[in-house]
Amino acid sequence: MLKIAVIGLGDISNIHIPVIQENPNVELVAVCDIDESLKSTVPGVNFYSNYHTMLEHETLDCVHICLPHDLHYSATKACVEKGVHVFQEKPLARNAEEGMALVKLEEAHQNVKICVSFQNRFNETVEKLQEMVSSGEYGKVIGIKGLVTWFRPKAYYDDKPWRGTMVRAGGGVMINQAIHTLDLMQLIGGEINTIRGSIDNLFDYGYDVEDTATANIQFKNGATGLFFATVTNATNSSVEFQVILEKGKLTIKDSILTKENEQGKKVEIIEDTKLPGSKFYYGASHAKLINHFYTCIENNTDNYIHVKDAQASMEMIDAIRKSSEIRAEVHQ
Repeated sequence: MLKIAVIGLGDISNIHIPVIQENPNVELVAVCDIDESLKSTVPGVNFYSNYHTMLEHETLDCVHICLPHDLHYSATKACVEKGVHVFQEKPLARNAEEGMALVKLEEAHQNVKICVSFQNRFNETVEKLQEMVSSGEYGKVIGIKGLVTWFRPKAYYDDKPWRGTMVRAGGGVMINQAIHTLDLMQLIGGEINTIRGSIDNLFDYGYDVEDTATANIQFKNGATGLFFATVTNATNSSVEFQVILEKGKLTIKDSILTKENEQGKKVEIIEDTKLPGSKFYYGASHAKLINHFYTCIENNTDNYIHVKDAQASMEMIDAIRKSSEIRAEVHQ
């Protein structure tokens, strides 16, 4: 039975911990957070306020890292150097430079597995879309569109000010809300040639991270991409992800994959399993990816989402930010 621990008891840990507890083949043995008032929130497991102490005292197989972005590298490094596998929440890091340090860490410790939580790759709609694109039945990919139109009030940043600072979060809507969409765009589109992007703040919250971003992406295979993300919408609308092919148009919206038929009507292909509650738009594939990673640990297999896989989205975000600053396209 795998021994599991969680570092960070913030919002996202509330998705991880139930998944761990519901898996009969693993045991949650420890949690860690600097806020000692959270000690009673996960009964029956050992509580630590310092993860170095936890790593010294516990025998662990895997640690889930659910920390603010600026702590991802240091916590992952501490676990890996102890020989403990890591399931790390997105983003990989605050920027591509820090992401590359994690790539080198992964390369230097090939006996330790690091899985990055791009769980939307495991959505049923995305898996089916990949299958349909890869089949070649619909021809080459011509274009990809990724739209994220959500809402975050000022209280979202006021409650946890690290979210609004570049030094801690590494960015706003791109790195925190829309990174899954950027990941899927490069997953389907392949290697990127150039990016022309722009970032802005449409809400005057007083924080230094962007709330809106847009980009034109030119892929090396000739396809184009349109990316738009904002947290200034009236509500959290469904993410829209569309792939235009020579012989068809595939769209994921409202957690449903559709194909446009010859009459221009949308035909439903498959629907995602949905997460109950108000944050349905998160998707429900955390459990699928977490349990898959546990299987990879038990069987010593490597078909999970590696650090090097997650680095691509970090480079996209850096390119969009740089392009916005210099007001010109950036070559990847």
